[in-house]
Amino acid sequence: MSASSYDDALARLLAHEGGYSNHPADPGGPTNFGITIHDYRRYVKPDATAADVKAMKVEEAKTIYRAKYWDAMRCDELPAGVDYAVFDYGVNSGIARARKVLQRVVGVTDDGVLGPRTMQAVRAHAPAVIVRAICDERLAFLQSLGTWPVFGKGWGRRVAEVKAAALQMAGGQRVPAPPATLVLAPGRGVVPMEKGAQQASTGAVAAAGAAAAQQAHAAGARPAIVAAILLASLAAAVGAWAFWHWRQTRRQEA
Repeated sequence: MSASSYDDALARLLAHEGGYSNHPADPGGPTNFGITIHDYRRYVKPDATAADVKAMKVEEAKTIYRAKYWDAMRCDELPAGVDYAVFDYGVNSGIARARKVLQRVVGVTDDGVLGPRTMQAVRAHAPAVIVRAICDERLAFLQSLGTWPVFGKGWGRRVAEVKAAALQMAGGQRVPAPPATLVLAPGRGVVPMEKGAQQASTGAVAAAGAAAAQQAHAAGARPAIVAAILLASLAAAVGAWAFWHWRQTRRQEA
């Protein structure tokens, strides 16, 4: 597997992702070159705003794609065509899903760990067979999402074009440049998080803690007790946020 496949795959992916967007139906939030504000904060600027994402340089996006997606899914070790299909799926719907789908397609336990057994099973299958199975599963998953009516046209076109290009790569053809007819397909193809419920739950915990601390202060409680109440409420709010994050991950993987 030649590492140069990354440049070709990335060129096609960037053509699909396009530039800046902040669609209210997109669970990724502010996004540029397909990089969400959450990833930009993780890899570039912890306190990044939507304006920072809008001003993102394409070189920053390329660095993030290499580290978070291509290398994390061991694409340099996958057969030509399979690498691109897995890479594009991981970007659009998360690397956890892309890894597990690859494992299911080649008949190994879908634990999300691309270890020696998975890589051996990949080598035992024809690349074209893997590409078709991954893309077919991907389309079925996207069609099951509640955001399909909003982004479905672009997603469907994207999966079809990824499949066609990946099959060409699997057949030994080099597909370096995206076609001029390529259309943008923004929006994360993931299970949307119930943000309203999450925020309401976390906010309610924090508000209850603040109210309890205020009542304790009014009743003449020692400052240490008031501080302990505030700390406890903060910990509970963090716990509520962690629960929602865990629940979202489980829903996405399911």
